Amino acid sequence: MRIYFLGIGGTAMGNAAILLKKLGHEVLGSDGQIYPPMSDILRTAALEIYQGFDAKRLQQLNPDLVVVGNAISRGNDELEWLLDSRACSMISLPQLLNDFLLKKKDTVIITGTHGKTTTATIAAYLLEANADAPSWFIGGVPKSLPNGAHLGQGEHFVIEGDEYDSAFFDKRSKFIHYNPYIVSINNLEMDHADIFRDLTDIQRSFSHLIRLIPQRGYLIINGDDKNILGLLDQCFCSLLKVGIDTKNDLVLKDFKEGSWGSSFKLYFKGRFWTEVEWPLQGLYNARNAAVAALSSGIAFDNKNPLSIDLAALKNFEGVKRRQEKLYEEENQLIYEDFAHHPSAISEILDSKKEIFPEHEIVACFEPRSNTSKSQLFQLEFTKALSKADVVLIGAINKNSEATNDLYLDRLKMINEIQGLGCNRVAEYFEENQELYQYLIQFLTESKNRDQPVVIVFFTNGSFDGIMKKLVNKLTS
Repeated sequence: MRIYFLGIGGTAMGNAAILLKKLGHEVLGSDGQIYPPMSDILRTAALEIYQGFDAKRLQQLNPDLVVVGNAISRGNDELEWLLDSRACSMISLPQLLNDFLLKKKDTVIITGTHGKTTTATIAAYLLEANADAPSWFIGGVPKSLPNGAHLGQGEHFVIEGDEYDSAFFDKRSKFIHYNPYIVSINNLEMDHADIFRDLTDIQRSFSHLIRLIPQRGYLIINGDDKNILGLLDQCFCSLLKVGIDTKNDLVLKDFKEGSWGSSFKLYFKGRFWTEVEWPLQGLYNARNAAVAALSSGIAFDNKNPLSIDLAALKNFEGVKRRQEKLYEEENQLIYEDFAHHPSAISEILDSKKEIFPEHEIVACFEPRSNTSKSQLFQLEFTKALSKADVVLIGAINKNSEATNDLYLDRLKMINEIQGLGCNRVAEYFEENQELYQYLIQFLTESKNRDQPVVIVFFTNGSFDGIMKKLVNKLTS
C-alpha cells in the first residue's frame, strides 16, 4: 500500500512511517521544517520526504491512504485538497497504529499526565532484557533502546498512551484507539487546557479508556493519586495499585538518592520483591520504575509477575530531554527537562535540592505549551519555581489571535518569588537570548566566588537554542 504521512516530521508520525515501511508498505510524506533528531532519523530510514505542502504534488503522488498528524489543521493546502476532492482515504495516526500494528498484539498502554515516556521506555526495556521480544512505540528518544519504535516477534506491544486529541477530525484521546490489554496510569492532573475544560473532562477521557480493558486485562494505577481513585467504578478487569502507601499492592519503600542515582525497595502484596539501585534520580522516577516493573511483570507472567528480572535497571540510562545532563565541569552542572507542568517541576526541584545541598539551584522556565503559557497554573508555577534559588522565566511564544491578559503574568510571578525573601533572585525576559546573556554573566560571577551551581532548563521546546548555545560556550 502507498501510504502518505501529512506532517511526517513529528516524533510519533516519523516513527510510525518507519514501522510501516518495515512492514513492506511504500511510505512517503511531507512537512514544514523538520528538525533533529527526527530529520536525521528519517534521512537514515531513506523515506521519500517532501519539504512544504503542495496539493498538486499530492494529487500526482496519488497515495492509497493519507495519515493526518494532529499538528495539521484546516487551511493546510494538502488537507484542503483532500477534503475537496475526496480522492484518498484519510486516517488519524492513532487509528493507523491500531489497524496496522496493534490488533494482533497484547497492548501495554502507559498513560498519565507526567512520566509516561520514561515509564513506557522502562517497561519496554525490561521486557526486552527478559527476552520477551516486545514491540514498542514511544514518544521520545530512549537512551537504552535502539530507537523509539520497534516491531518485535513477541506478543506484547508497549505504547505510550497520550490523552491529547487524535486529529483535527477526531477529538478523542489518542489512547482510545489502542485496543488495551494492560493500562497503567501514572498520575492524573489537569493539563492540555486547549482541549480539556477541566480535570473532570480529562477524567472522563481516562474513564473511557478504562471501559475498554477486557475482563482478562489489567488496570495498574498510582494508588496514591486521588484523581485516579475516583475512576475505578468503570473497571471490569483486575486492578493493581502502586505507591508509597502500604495499602497498595506494590509498595515502594526506603527511597534514597544522591549524585550517584537512587535506590529503593519493592514489596508486592507484603512480600519483598527486590532492591533497585539505578542511575536515575527522583522519587518520581522510582515511582515510574515501580509502575513499569509491575506492568512488564504482568505482561511477562500474569500468574507470577515477580518472575521478571529487574536487574537490568542498574544499566537504564533514561530518555533524552528527561533530566538529561548537558554539561558538568568545575561545580557547574546543566540539565534539560521536558517538564512543563508545575507538579513535575516541583518534584524535580525537590530532588535537585536534596542531591545538591551546597549548590545554587537555577530554574530556567520556558512557558511554551498552551497550558503553561496561560494563567491556569500561574499560582502553581510560582510555588513550584520558588523552590529554586534563582528563577529565570523565558519568553512566551504568543499567538497573534490571543490577548495579553490570557498569558502568564510573569511580572507578578517574579514579584511574588522575590517577596519570599532569603535573597531570592527572580527575573523574566522578553527574549530568550537575553536570558542566555544573563546566564553567562551569572556563571562567571558564581565561578569567581566559588559558588557551585546547578541549572535546570524546563521546556517542551528548544528555548530558542540557548541550551545548546550555552553548553557550546562553556565547552569552547
